Amino acid sequence: MLGLIAVSCLVAAACRQDLPPIRQRGAWIVIENQTKQPWRDVSVTVNSYYRGVSPTLSAGGRLEAPLSGFTTGLGQRFNTAREHIARVEVRATDAGGNPVVLDWDEKTGPPLVNEAAER
Repeated sequence: MLGLIAVSCLVAAACRQDLPPIRQRGAWIVIENQTKQPWRDVSVTVNSYYRGVSPTLSAGGRLEAPLSGFTTGLGQRFNTAREHIARVEVRATDAGGNPVVLDWDEKTGPPLVNEAAER
């Protein structure tokens, strides 16, 4: 029985790694740090205008935020009823001081994975 649990955990971990680091869950955006180093000064920009920040994202951790929490420099909020995600840019710094750059664009990349639709 213990062997089955261990195999299930390994399979679940392998399946989770197959998910892209930038994805959507309903009206939320999910950013996953799939590295072994923590990130700091994490900035997520949606559609080149809407921005959200987090001071840190631990190694293997997930940043989950409602899209309505992303704002422009003028304070406008992302409206999920009127807009869709066309581009996501993630910028951070890893523990070694190196820049972290993750980008997704609907014009050049695969469709944005929606976790709710995957289940």
